[in-house]
Amino acid sequence: MNFSRRLRTASIAGAVAAAVVIGLPAHAKSAAEISRESNVALKQLLSSNKVARTLAAQAHAILVFPTIIKGGFLFGGQFGEGALLQQGRTTGYYRTVSASYGLQAGIQKYGYALFLMNPGAVEYLNKSDGWELGVGPTLTVVDEGFSGSFSTTTARSDVYAFFFDQKGLMAGLGLQGTKLFRIHPN
Repeated sequence: MNFSRRLRTASIAGAVAAAVVIGLPAHAKSAAEISRESNVALKQLLSSNKVARTLAAQAHAILVFPTIIKGGFLFGGQFGEGALLQQGRTTGYYRTVSASYGLQAGIQKYGYALFLMNPGAVEYLNKSDGWELGVGPTLTVVDEGFSGSFSTTTARSDVYAFFFDQKGLMAGLGLQGTKLFRIHPN
């Protein structure tokens, strides 16, 4: 098999993998399941991350996606469902999806949480018809480098993103091109 044919076959396989990852899950989770998993994931994040604990005390809401599945080969995608938590209650359910192309291969599972720091960020999420992250409220991804320089006086973004629980093999995590949609599970 020549190189161009292998590349075309790999691209088709990647597109199929992306479609599977982005497509509807085999088992649609109930509202109770999503809420329970989101609360457990948030508690684990807060117990292991001092900056997350500090921001949680100031956040107006936290959108938690406990399990994101990401996979692909040349073409990829990711999918997950989560809950919007405000003052210890679930106030909404969301789906996160994205598609990508380029040099990529593998599959991984992880979670992320978005700390919405002001009423405007919460309002934008609730009123948008598919919020594309990176468009709208300012977003800062919190990593080890940021954590070292963080203080409550330097916290100026509308939204802070934390990744957690990474498992599997795939290069890179990011939110560029990710869209959030409100859902209404049973």
